[in-house]
Amino acid sequence: MDIYEQIAVKIIQSQEGIIGPVAIERAQVVDGMTLDWANHAVSITGDKVRAVEDLIDQYKELFGEISVQVSKDAVKALMLQLPSDKIPHHLK
Repeated sequence: MDIYEQIAVKIIQSQEGIIGPVAIERAQVVDGMTLDWANHAVSITGDKVRAVEDLIDQYKELFGEISVQVSKDAVKALMLQLPSDKIPHHLK
């Protein structure tokens, strides 16, 4: 998995811990994102930054800014691996 796929996995895991299976259901509707959740794996095709932003938007629709903060906290360490211009805007 590349860094964006790792970020997506961490976000989904953190959201799943709070909202349960709804987190997986919401992730499955993100364009370009395919889940193999039995193995905690995500595959992203196309614009990976956009897919991560769309994933966070799915959770934000349900629970607002708190979902964005949960996502940021979940991937804080991974953000250090990305140049600042490649960080999804919700995670800045």
